[in-house]
Amino acid sequence: MAHAETDAIKFAYWVPNVSGGLVISNIEQRTNHSAEYNRKLAQIAEKAGFDYALSQIRFTAGYGADEQHESVAFSHDLLAATTTLKVIAAILPGPWNPALAAKQIATISYLTNGRVAINLVSGWFRGEFHAIGEHWLDHDERYRRSEEFIRSLRGIWTQDSFTFRGDFYRFNEYSLKPKPPHPLPEIFQGGSSRAARDMASRVSDWYFTNGNTPTEIAKQVDDIQAKAKANNHSVKVGVNAFAIVRETEDEAKAVLAEIIAKANPEAVNAFGHEVKNAGKASPEGEGNWAKSSFDDLVQYNDGFRSNLIGTPRQVAERIVDLKRAGADLILLGFLHFQEEVEYFGKHVIPLVRELEDSEAAASLAAE
Repeated sequence: MAHAETDAIKFAYWVPNVSGGLVISNIEQRTNHSAEYNRKLAQIAEKAGFDYALSQIRFTAGYGADEQHESVAFSHDLLAATTTLKVIAAILPGPWNPALAAKQIATISYLTNGRVAINLVSGWFRGEFHAIGEHWLDHDERYRRSEEFIRSLRGIWTQDSFTFRGDFYRFNEYSLKPKPPHPLPEIFQGGSSRAARDMASRVSDWYFTNGNTPTEIAKQVDDIQAKAKANNHSVKVGVNAFAIVRETEDEAKAVLAEIIAKANPEAVNAFGHEVKNAGKASPEGEGNWAKSSFDDLVQYNDGFRSNLIGTPRQVAERIVDLKRAGADLILLGFLHFQEEVEYFGKHVIPLVRELEDSEAAASLAAE
């Protein structure tokens, strides 16, 4: 069995700071990438019981995302509009240097009582790197660079006269002042490949993986936790999911069918070509998206595969199944963010907490 976790499962949502919503489909999405929409969404999510929001990083248009707001600046705006919500800003090695990221995030952490975190994105679209004149590394090299990036961040945040000699980054007695308040900003990363899991087991606080079944999630969790234990390190796991919660299961399934029926084949296939190349570029061919079908790719991070599609009770039970598999956090996308985040907070999260309490009570009674 995957690791047991007695703490309440955490909830995060994808920040729609890029246009086009979270599915590559012509179905109506009452979601907007404007600052006004997102500030209100963050406040709704905070009240609904969400713990985190994750901003997206894009540099160029494509796959329905014709307009993109920069992730760190946008995250800071959402933090200013909320009081308890933590916001995870996506950062991409190459465009960002660890010195810039360390100083930028330290200042935002200072200004927001430590509510900022980062998601280090090791790979994304080769075309973006070409467009902005950044060198595109091979798959495992991207993760080697990301690991040096994280080691540099932690060194800068915790040491004076930080010195580092890596293949990608060098620091010579660098002292950052003021340093971020404790606890330090959490570091998230994504991936499903061996290189991604290995890196997380050494340096990351959180490991995000694409949507999948509890059985497949448990395999990844068991692997990463065994490796982390061997490294005397601890890492938590977040699972992507696209939630379609309706009063009846048939209604929820009908929405999914409509999303896929109205998918934009040209955009889905173009997206699939980019990300499947990234996934299959890992030596073992097991990266994110390496085995994704057309239907899976309609949602950027295989969110349909987590099967949070049904009534509030069904969705709550499936979330607890993912928790049993080792998930510590569920990262959620929705069709109509403001309405559905509020609905999820009212109708799903309380059921999840009831199920967690029942399991905890049963566990105590069995001892």
